Amino acid sequence: MLDRINHFSRKHNLLPEGSTVVLGLSGGPDSVFLLHFLAPMHQARIITLVTAHLDHQWRTESADDARWCAQEAQKLNIACVIGRLSDFNGTITWNGSKEEVGRKARRLFLEHTAEHYNADRIALAQHAQDQQETFFIRLIRGTTVHGLIGMQPHSGPYIRPLLEINKIDILAYLDTHSIDYLIDSSNDSPDYLRNRIRHAVLPSLRAADNRFEQNFRKMATRLQATQDYLQEQAKQALATITSTDNNLCAMNTTQLLTLHPVMQQEVIITWLIAHHVPFSPSESFLCEILRFAKKGTGMHAIGSTWSLVKKKEWLWVKK
Repeated sequence: MLDRINHFSRKHNLLPEGSTVVLGLSGGPDSVFLLHFLAPMHQARIITLVTAHLDHQWRTESADDARWCAQEAQKLNIACVIGRLSDFNGTITWNGSKEEVGRKARRLFLEHTAEHYNADRIALAQHAQDQQETFFIRLIRGTTVHGLIGMQPHSGPYIRPLLEINKIDILAYLDTHSIDYLIDSSNDSPDYLRNRIRHAVLPSLRAADNRFEQNFRKMATRLQATQDYLQEQAKQALATITSTDNNLCAMNTTQLLTLHPVMQQEVIITWLIAHHVPFSPSESFLCEILRFAKKGTGMHAIGSTWSLVKKKEWLWVKK
Protein backbone atom coordinates (compact mmCIF):
# COMPACT_ATOMS: atom_id res chain seq x y z
CA MET A 1 0.00 0.00 0.00
CA LEU A 2 2.84 2.43 0.82
CA ASP A 3 4.40 1.71 -2.58
CA ARG A 4 1.05 2.53 -4.24
CA ILE A 5 0.87 5.86 -2.42
CA ASN A 6 4.47 6.69 -3.36
CA HIS A 7 3.78 5.82 -7.00
CA PHE A 8 0.59 7.93 -6.99
CA SER A 9 2.47 10.84 -5.38
CA ARG A 10 5.28 10.70 -7.96
CA LYS A 11 2.81 10.40 -10.84
CA HIS A 12 1.04 13.61 -9.79
CA ASN A 13 4.13 15.38 -8.36
CA LEU A 14 2.44 15.75 -4.98
CA LEU A 15 5.50 15.75 -2.71
CA PRO A 16 8.53 17.21 -4.50
CA GLU A 17 11.78 17.22 -2.57
CA GLY A 18 12.29 20.41 -0.59
CA SER A 19 8.59 21.27 -0.33
CA THR A 20 6.94 22.42 2.88
CA VAL A 21 3.69 20.57 3.58
CA VAL A 22 0.90 21.46 6.02
CA LEU A 23 -1.08 18.35 7.00
CA GLY A 24 -4.68 18.75 8.14
CA LEU A 25 -4.62 16.53 11.24
CA SER A 26 -8.06 15.78 12.69
CA GLY A 27 -6.82 12.86 14.81
CA GLY A 28 -9.05 10.42 12.93
CA PRO A 29 -7.61 7.27 11.32
CA ASP A 30 -7.13 8.76 7.86
CA SER A 31 -5.13 11.83 8.87
CA VAL A 32 -3.15 9.85 11.47
CA PHE A 33 -2.24 7.33 8.79
CA LEU A 34 -1.12 10.14 6.47
CA LEU A 35 0.90 11.65 9.33
CA HIS A 36 2.78 8.37 9.75
CA PHE A 37 3.27 8.07 5.99
CA LEU A 38 4.75 11.59 5.72
CA ALA A 39 6.75 11.63 8.98
CA PRO A 40 9.71 9.57 7.63
CA MET A 41 10.04 12.00 4.72
CA HIS A 42 10.15 14.87 7.21
CA GLN A 43 12.71 13.09 9.39
CA ALA A 44 14.85 12.38 6.32
CA ARG A 45 14.56 16.09 5.41
CA ILE A 46 13.00 15.28 2.04
CA ILE A 47 10.08 17.55 2.97
CA THR A 48 9.28 19.86 5.88
CA LEU A 49 6.05 18.79 7.56
CA VAL A 50 3.79 20.92 9.76
CA THR A 51 0.53 19.59 11.21
CA ALA A 52 -2.55 21.76 11.75
CA HIS A 53 -5.64 20.91 13.82
CA LEU A 54 -8.82 23.00 13.94
CA ASP A 55 -10.93 22.63 17.08
CA HIS A 56 -14.52 23.21 15.93
CA GLN A 57 -15.64 23.46 19.57
CA TRP A 58 -18.85 21.60 18.72
CA ARG A 59 -18.16 18.70 21.11
CA THR A 60 -17.25 18.78 24.80
CA GLU A 61 -14.20 16.58 24.14
CA SER A 62 -12.89 18.65 21.22
CA ALA A 63 -10.23 20.45 23.31
CA ASP A 64 -8.91 17.02 24.43
CA ASP A 65 -8.73 15.97 20.76
CA ALA A 66 -6.66 19.07 19.97
CA ARG A 67 -4.22 18.29 22.79
CA TRP A 68 -3.98 14.66 21.63
CA CYS A 69 -3.07 15.77 18.08
CA ALA A 70 -0.38 18.13 19.40
CA GLN A 71 1.10 15.32 21.51
CA GLU A 72 1.12 12.83 18.61
CA ALA A 73 2.91 15.34 16.36
CA GLN A 74 5.38 16.13 19.16
CA LYS A 75 6.28 12.43 19.49
CA LEU A 76 7.44 12.60 15.86
CA ASN A 77 9.21 15.95 16.34
CA ILE A 78 6.73 17.68 14.04
CA ALA A 79 5.21 21.09 14.77
CA CYS A 80 1.46 21.25 15.39
CA VAL A 81 -0.61 24.41 15.03
CA ILE A 82 -3.94 24.46 16.90
CA GLY A 83 -6.78 26.73 15.76
CA ARG A 84 -10.32 27.24 17.07
CA LEU A 85 -13.51 27.89 15.15
CA SER A 86 -14.26 30.87 17.40
CA ASP A 87 -11.12 32.52 15.98
CA PHE A 88 -13.04 32.90 12.72
CA ASN A 89 -16.19 34.54 14.10
CA GLY A 90 -17.33 37.15 11.60
CA THR A 91 -15.08 35.72 8.89
CA ILE A 92 -17.14 32.65 7.95
CA THR A 93 -20.64 33.26 6.58
CA TRP A 94 -23.23 30.97 8.18
CA ASN A 95 -25.48 29.50 5.48
CA GLY A 96 -27.50 27.09 7.62
CA SER A 97 -25.20 24.11 6.97
CA LYS A 98 -22.85 23.07 9.76
CA GLU A 99 -20.89 20.95 7.28
CA GLU A 100 -20.28 23.92 5.01
CA VAL A 101 -19.25 26.23 7.86
CA GLY A 102 -16.82 23.60 9.13
CA ARG A 103 -15.35 23.06 5.67
CA LYS A 104 -14.86 26.78 5.06
CA ALA A 105 -13.26 27.29 8.46
CA ARG A 106 -10.88 24.35 7.95
CA ARG A 107 -9.82 25.64 4.54
CA LEU A 108 -9.25 29.15 5.88
CA PHE A 109 -7.28 27.84 8.87
CA LEU A 110 -5.13 25.54 6.74
CA GLU A 111 -4.43 28.28 4.19
CA HIS A 112 -3.48 30.76 6.94
CA THR A 113 -1.14 28.14 8.43
CA ALA A 114 0.40 27.43 5.02
CA GLU A 115 0.96 31.15 4.46
CA HIS A 116 2.62 31.52 7.89
CA TYR A 117 5.04 28.64 7.20
CA ASN A 118 5.51 29.55 3.53
CA ALA A 119 4.21 26.08 2.64
CA ASP A 120 3.52 25.16 -0.98
CA ARG A 121 1.37 22.10 -0.22
CA ILE A 122 -1.61 21.38 2.05
CA ALA A 123 -2.11 17.62 2.47
CA LEU A 124 -5.59 16.20 3.03
CA ALA A 125 -6.23 12.56 3.95
CA GLN A 126 -9.24 11.95 1.69
CA HIS A 127 -9.36 8.41 0.32
CA ALA A 128 -11.29 6.34 -2.24
CA GLN A 129 -14.50 6.13 -0.21
CA ASP A 130 -14.42 9.90 0.42
CA GLN A 131 -14.33 10.28 -3.36
CA GLN A 132 -17.44 8.12 -3.71
CA GLU A 133 -19.27 10.10 -1.03
CA THR A 134 -18.32 13.39 -2.72
CA PHE A 135 -19.70 12.10 -6.04
CA PHE A 136 -23.13 11.40 -4.55
CA ILE A 137 -23.20 14.62 -2.51
CA ARG A 138 -22.58 16.61 -5.67
CA LEU A 139 -25.05 14.49 -7.65
CA ILE A 140 -27.77 15.22 -5.09
CA ARG A 141 -26.95 18.94 -5.12
CA GLY A 142 -27.10 19.17 -8.92
CA THR A 143 -23.54 19.66 -10.13
CA THR A 144 -21.95 19.69 -13.59
CA VAL A 145 -19.79 17.02 -15.25
CA HIS A 146 -16.83 18.96 -13.86
CA GLY A 147 -18.23 18.55 -10.34
CA LEU A 148 -18.99 14.84 -10.73
CA ILE A 149 -15.32 14.11 -11.38
CA GLY A 150 -14.80 14.79 -7.71
CA MET A 151 -11.61 15.60 -5.88
CA GLN A 152 -8.34 15.88 -7.77
CA PRO A 153 -4.93 14.62 -6.57
CA HIS A 154 -3.58 18.17 -6.81
CA SER A 155 -5.87 21.19 -6.81
CA GLY A 156 -4.38 24.60 -6.02
CA PRO A 157 -2.30 24.16 -2.85
CA TYR A 158 -4.20 21.00 -1.84
CA ILE A 159 -2.79 17.51 -2.36
CA ARG A 160 -4.56 14.19 -1.69
CA PRO A 161 -2.04 11.34 -1.69
CA LEU A 162 -4.59 8.73 -0.50
CA LEU A 163 -7.28 9.12 -3.18
CA GLU A 164 -6.75 5.59 -4.53
CA ILE A 165 -6.49 3.92 -1.11
CA ASN A 166 -9.43 2.16 0.54
CA LYS A 167 -10.46 2.97 4.10
CA ILE A 168 -10.38 -0.70 5.09
CA ASP A 169 -6.68 -0.86 4.18
CA ILE A 170 -5.93 2.28 6.20
CA LEU A 171 -7.60 0.77 9.28
CA ALA A 172 -5.79 -2.54 8.78
CA TYR A 173 -2.42 -0.76 8.61
CA LEU A 174 -3.07 1.21 11.79
CA ASP A 175 -4.21 -1.93 13.60
CA THR A 176 -1.21 -3.97 12.42
CA HIS A 177 1.23 -1.29 13.57
CA SER A 178 -0.67 -0.54 16.83
CA ILE A 179 -1.10 3.13 15.93
CA ASP A 180 -3.74 4.94 18.00
CA TYR A 181 -6.27 7.37 16.56
CA LEU A 182 -9.39 9.23 17.63
CA ILE A 183 -13.02 8.38 16.89
CA ASP A 184 -15.29 11.34 16.19
CA SER A 185 -18.81 10.43 17.31
CA SER A 186 -20.28 13.00 14.90
CA ASN A 187 -19.17 10.77 11.99
CA ASP A 188 -22.13 8.50 12.82
CA SER A 189 -24.70 11.28 13.10
CA PRO A 190 -27.49 11.17 10.48
CA ASP A 191 -27.68 14.97 10.72
CA TYR A 192 -24.96 15.22 8.05
CA LEU A 193 -25.57 14.37 4.39
CA ARG A 194 -22.12 12.78 4.00
CA ASN A 195 -22.86 10.41 6.89
CA ARG A 196 -26.23 9.41 5.43
CA ILE A 197 -24.53 8.56 2.15
CA ARG A 198 -21.70 6.73 3.95
CA HIS A 199 -23.94 4.59 6.14
CA ALA A 200 -27.02 4.07 3.93
CA VAL A 201 -26.40 4.74 0.23
CA LEU A 202 -22.97 3.21 -0.36
CA PRO A 203 -23.55 -0.02 1.60
CA SER A 204 -26.79 -0.53 -0.36
CA LEU A 205 -24.97 -0.10 -3.67
CA ARG A 206 -22.25 -2.56 -2.64
CA ALA A 207 -24.91 -5.05 -1.53
CA ALA A 208 -26.83 -4.59 -4.80
CA ASP A 209 -23.80 -5.44 -6.95
CA ASN A 210 -20.37 -6.55 -5.79
CA ARG A 211 -18.85 -4.90 -8.87
CA PHE A 212 -19.69 -1.44 -7.53
CA GLU A 213 -16.14 -0.50 -6.42
CA GLN A 214 -14.55 -1.63 -9.68
CA ASN A 215 -17.18 -0.03 -11.91
CA PHE A 216 -17.17 3.21 -9.94
CA ARG A 217 -13.45 3.55 -10.68
CA LYS A 218 -14.10 2.85 -14.38
CA MET A 219 -16.85 5.46 -14.49
CA ALA A 220 -14.61 8.02 -12.78
CA THR A 221 -11.90 7.40 -15.39
CA ARG A 222 -14.39 7.89 -18.24
CA LEU A 223 -15.75 11.07 -16.65
CA GLN A 224 -12.21 12.41 -16.31
CA ALA A 225 -11.51 11.72 -20.00
CA THR A 226 -14.76 13.49 -20.97
CA GLN A 227 -13.88 16.46 -18.79
CA ASP A 228 -10.35 16.64 -20.22
CA TYR A 229 -11.82 16.88 -23.72
CA LEU A 230 -14.40 19.50 -22.72
CA GLN A 231 -11.75 21.53 -20.93
CA GLU A 232 -9.49 21.57 -23.98
CA GLN A 233 -12.38 22.73 -26.16
CA ALA A 234 -13.32 25.35 -23.55
CA LYS A 235 -9.77 26.75 -23.47
CA GLN A 236 -9.82 27.17 -27.23
CA ALA A 237 -13.25 28.82 -27.15
CA LEU A 238 -12.26 31.12 -24.27
CA ALA A 239 -9.19 32.33 -26.17
CA THR A 240 -11.39 33.53 -29.03
CA ILE A 241 -13.85 35.53 -26.88
CA THR A 242 -11.54 37.26 -24.39
CA SER A 243 -9.61 40.50 -24.52
CA THR A 244 -6.70 41.54 -22.29
CA ASP A 245 -6.88 45.30 -22.99
CA ASN A 246 -6.01 47.54 -20.00
CA ASN A 247 -4.63 44.48 -18.13
CA LEU A 248 -8.17 43.10 -17.77
CA CYS A 249 -9.03 39.62 -19.01
CA ALA A 250 -12.57 40.46 -20.11
CA MET A 251 -14.97 38.04 -21.80
CA ASN A 252 -17.28 39.06 -24.61
CA THR A 253 -20.76 38.03 -23.43
CA THR A 254 -22.34 38.27 -26.88
CA GLN A 255 -19.90 35.69 -28.20
CA LEU A 256 -20.18 33.59 -25.04
CA LEU A 257 -23.95 33.28 -25.46
CA THR A 258 -23.60 32.01 -29.03
CA LEU A 259 -21.84 28.89 -27.78
CA HIS A 260 -23.61 25.62 -27.04
CA PRO A 261 -25.09 25.72 -23.48
CA VAL A 262 -22.71 22.97 -22.32
CA MET A 263 -19.73 24.88 -23.67
CA GLN A 264 -20.96 28.13 -22.08
CA GLN A 265 -20.69 26.49 -18.66
CA GLU A 266 -17.31 24.92 -19.40
CA VAL A 267 -15.93 28.25 -20.63
CA ILE A 268 -17.11 29.98 -17.45
CA ILE A 269 -15.52 27.27 -15.27
CA THR A 270 -12.24 27.55 -17.19
CA TRP A 271 -12.36 31.35 -16.96
CA LEU A 272 -12.96 31.35 -13.17
CA ILE A 273 -10.21 28.79 -12.56
CA ALA A 274 -7.79 30.92 -14.60
CA HIS A 275 -8.58 33.84 -12.28
CA HIS A 276 -8.15 31.65 -9.15
CA VAL A 277 -11.74 32.33 -8.09
CA PRO A 278 -12.91 29.78 -5.46
CA PHE A 279 -16.30 28.30 -6.32
CA SER A 280 -18.46 25.20 -6.22
CA PRO A 281 -19.36 24.12 -9.78
CA SER A 282 -23.10 23.77 -9.20
CA GLU A 283 -25.72 24.24 -11.90
CA SER A 284 -27.34 27.08 -9.95
CA PHE A 285 -24.05 28.98 -9.58
CA LEU A 286 -23.24 28.76 -13.29
CA CYS A 287 -26.79 29.75 -14.28
CA GLU A 288 -26.50 32.78 -11.99
CA ILE A 289 -23.40 33.92 -13.89
CA LEU A 290 -25.03 33.29 -17.26
CA ARG A 291 -28.08 35.34 -16.27
CA PHE A 292 -25.85 38.24 -15.30
CA ALA A 293 -23.86 37.85 -18.53
CA LYS A 294 -27.12 38.05 -20.51
CA LYS A 295 -29.03 40.83 -18.71
CA GLY A 296 -26.93 42.25 -15.89
CA THR A 297 -25.00 45.51 -15.66
CA GLY A 298 -22.60 46.97 -13.11
CA MET A 299 -21.36 44.60 -10.38
CA HIS A 300 -22.63 41.28 -9.05
CA ALA A 301 -21.08 39.49 -6.05
CA ILE A 302 -20.06 35.84 -6.47
CA GLY A 303 -18.94 34.80 -3.01
CA SER A 304 -17.60 36.93 -0.19
CA THR A 305 -14.50 38.32 -1.94
CA TRP A 306 -15.16 38.25 -5.70
CA SER A 307 -17.55 40.12 -8.00
CA LEU A 308 -18.49 40.09 -11.64
CA VAL A 309 -18.27 43.42 -13.44
CA LYS A 310 -20.11 44.04 -16.70
CA LYS A 311 -19.79 47.03 -19.00
CA LYS A 312 -21.63 46.90 -22.30
CA GLU A 313 -20.88 43.42 -23.68
CA TRP A 314 -17.70 42.85 -21.65
CA LEU A 315 -17.53 40.82 -18.43
CA TRP A 316 -14.64 40.45 -15.99
CA VAL A 317 -13.99 39.45 -12.39
CA LYS A 318 -12.77 41.69 -9.60
CA LYS A 319 -11.46 40.74 -6.15
